[in-house]
Amino acid sequence: MTTFVDRVELHVAAGNGGHGCASVHREKFKPLGGPDGGNGGRGGDVILVVDQSITTLLDYHHSPHRKATNGKPGEGGNRSGKDGQDLVLPVPDGTVVLDKNGDVLADMVGHGTSYVAAEGGRGGLGNAALASARRKAPGFALLGEPGRSGDIVLELKTVADVALVGYPSAGKSSLISVLSAAKPKIADYPFTTLVPNLGVVTAGSTVYTIADVPGLIPGASQGRGLGLEFLRHVERCSVLVHVLDTATLESDRDPVTDLDVIEEELKQYGGLDDRPRIVVLNKIDIPDGKDLAEMIRPDLEARGYRVFEVSAVAHLGLKELSFALAEIVAKARAAKPKEEATRIVIRPKAVDDAGFTVTQEEDGLFRVRGEKPERWVRQTDFNNDEAVGYLADRLNRLGVEDALMKAGARAGDGVAIGPEEDAVVFDWEPTMMAGAEMLGRRGEDHRMEAPRPAAQRRKDREAERDEAQREFEGFEPF
Repeated sequence: MTTFVDRVELHVAAGNGGHGCASVHREKFKPLGGPDGGNGGRGGDVILVVDQSITTLLDYHHSPHRKATNGKPGEGGNRSGKDGQDLVLPVPDGTVVLDKNGDVLADMVGHGTSYVAAEGGRGGLGNAALASARRKAPGFALLGEPGRSGDIVLELKTVADVALVGYPSAGKSSLISVLSAAKPKIADYPFTTLVPNLGVVTAGSTVYTIADVPGLIPGASQGRGLGLEFLRHVERCSVLVHVLDTATLESDRDPVTDLDVIEEELKQYGGLDDRPRIVVLNKIDIPDGKDLAEMIRPDLEARGYRVFEVSAVAHLGLKELSFALAEIVAKARAAKPKEEATRIVIRPKAVDDAGFTVTQEEDGLFRVRGEKPERWVRQTDFNNDEAVGYLADRLNRLGVEDALMKAGARAGDGVAIGPEEDAVVFDWEPTMMAGAEMLGRRGEDHRMEAPRPAAQRRKDREAERDEAQREFEGFEPF
């Protein structure tokens, strides 16, 4: 049964925004008291948060589909809908978030680091919020926006200062078990270690973490063995430690060749050339191992490696190795640039930025793209003529109609607002008044106008009677 997963594809969907409400206040002696439709609630976000108690992505391997809750619709009486609840997904420290193309979206290091993987949709405005001096009684409300959704890839890269690399059964698990309090599985057969093991080492005043990476073999960078699956766990380390078996029972292997093979795999994987290396000659408690270590040490030192002869079983040479690693880690930490305080960067829009673009495609269709036009389309109820007119007025005020004319659009040309897979397409009829001309004085409900005084009503009746009398006097029978 799988107990450790360090790469998953996650399908996330944020909550949809609630629809706004179109309602008119009614009470005794005041049947039409004005619009009182409330706004819809915001949809919940999907948020990734680093949790130090989580060490694997196993939960998302078993249930990769995650969705936040939707916002509630608004109600009459100016009651706004409830916001959807955010879905918080804990991830291990060192998780990298990528899109389907492999581009990095977020590198999550440090407890509490968060990233909004999918943003919830906005709630639609109710007709109370849409009312104005020109539009006293809107007979429509805006729809809630759908929440963002998509596929992301989570990759776990172990956050450690020191990485132990080497062939299977070279003694890496034994070494980490005696340097720290970690208790990995130890046996004398290949690929005993199936997951990276982490341990904490204290050497003087320096505390650092050490990772035991599953064994590498030739071709690991191309997917052989377990190498490709776990090579990513050495990317964050400050120092690489080659653990060489000086008492190997395989006749076709020797420590120097093992070192060359592992170095070639690290080179093929890429991105690790700047890491300092240390060579550990393990199993010197065995007579043949001690002799071989003394024989190959001058050759390794001639290559520029710092070499340590140790025995994890007999606890030989461990103190010197531990303090040498602490020294390298301390230097690496000091060389890292200090994190600057968070700065707010303001990037004003260009003066000529209209907020949308109009392009003509090969088939003659004019496509409008932009955050505002596309959002307004998603919020429009196309079954309501008044809502459609409101959309037309908004697009006109934004300058979409002028831009279409400049692009060469003519009456009857096809216009699409939005991306190809989710666009609203219509035949364009140019009108500078847009929806106001098509729908008259939109948003004015004459039933809600204040009653006229009695004297004014009397004058109006007299004027109507005089007009009728004049028409009668001018009538000539056949």
